[in-house]
Amino acid sequence: MTRTPEDTIGRSLPGDTRQPAPRTRREARERYRGTERRQARGLPSTSTGARSLRQAAKPGASLGAGHLGLGAAVLTALEAVSGIVFFLTGWSGYQDPWLPAAAWILFVIAAVGVGLSVMTYGERLTGVAFALICVVLSCVVTLDFIGIWPEHDLAHTASASVAAGFALLPVATLRPAREVAAAIAVLGLAFVGMSLASTPITTDTIPGLFSLLALVIVPPSVAIFVTHRFRQLVQRELDRVLVQSNVGAPQFAVGMLASDELARLDLAAEKLLDAVANGTDPLPLSDASSSVAASLATELRLHLIEGRRETWLYHAITESDHLGRAVSVADPSSLAGHLTPAQRDGLLQALWQMVGDGRGHQPGVPVVSVTLGPVGTAGHPVSDETMDVPIVIESRGVPRRRLGPPAWTGLQRIGPYTENVREGVLHIVAHCVVSRHPNM
Repeated sequence: MTRTPEDTIGRSLPGDTRQPAPRTRREARERYRGTERRQARGLPSTSTGARSLRQAAKPGASLGAGHLGLGAAVLTALEAVSGIVFFLTGWSGYQDPWLPAAAWILFVIAAVGVGLSVMTYGERLTGVAFALICVVLSCVVTLDFIGIWPEHDLAHTASASVAAGFALLPVATLRPAREVAAAIAVLGLAFVGMSLASTPITTDTIPGLFSLLALVIVPPSVAIFVTHRFRQLVQRELDRVLVQSNVGAPQFAVGMLASDELARLDLAAEKLLDAVANGTDPLPLSDASSSVAASLATELRLHLIEGRRETWLYHAITESDHLGRAVSVADPSSLAGHLTPAQRDGLLQALWQMVGDGRGHQPGVPVVSVTLGPVGTAGHPVSDETMDVPIVIESRGVPRRRLGPPAWTGLQRIGPYTENVREGVLHIVAHCVVSRHPNM
């Protein structure tokens, strides 16, 4: 019976304040990082650690979406300027132009306030600030609607209320999509209700009303879509860079998650040795400290055993957010460790092309399966120095016709291959000739 290794991080040494053991790996990482932050806060303000903390704490739009927000803000400003010009040009045609003028004044004041807030506190928008912006925009729309009500022509008199829709463009880069979508829906319903209540619905007014509604709803909706796709693109590329780092990894190695665990174990061992060195826990060790030392040794041995079984391909798949959900690997003999960097890069390139962007994948159902070995089968000879490793790839997610040239180029870098389609599944068998004694 295998014994589950005891959590040594949650155990306390003599003289330490006892804390409950972390229940999950994420909780343990957060507690460890919290300890690092508390230690760094005690550093001098001019130290490197303190400067790093201040730099990391600076607010900003995630994944570079602030550049999109800047462009959206420019579009909003251009629309506001054109709206003000349109309103001033038709000033004499309004029966009561002061309420729309008040709406524009409130809009400009709010825009200046948000701009100053962003310049002062960074590209960050809290939920309370977003709710306040929605309240201000609703006041702008209400004032504009009341002012143009006597005209009974919403399509040719609305100005500040249209700018309220454009004001949601930069907000789409700072708040979750569902919140901005809810605000767009409420604004669209307000325009529909105002159109039905104030403007006669005729063949002459319908095109203008539809154009006005599209002008209010479409731009912020497009901003939501573009921002969402941009974040997906950046996250995918970051994930791909992370996976690509395994190309030059040794034949057997621990992954990043295991490295984090080893760092935690190292901290626990350092605490134990420090307690022995400063006399807090003198030799011979107490029962509690002996239990901690035994548990540390057990966990380190388990990590050592895992490091001799898990190849670079295992870590590349499991540590990737995209590949981990869509690719399954069967490599019982750890043959992936024999692949050269060029062959590894080709295999990853082909897998990325087969996985695609991850849309439409069912959670927990792999769309690509990779099987390595066994060696010595028919058509895969083995010599004293080299061996032909069969790599079988089955793709259920992307049809053969949708695989672009990069996928076939990556397969060619692995070695000669054959491919066929059976029952809608693309089967690829690659002949990967590798050294039996790799240097990596």
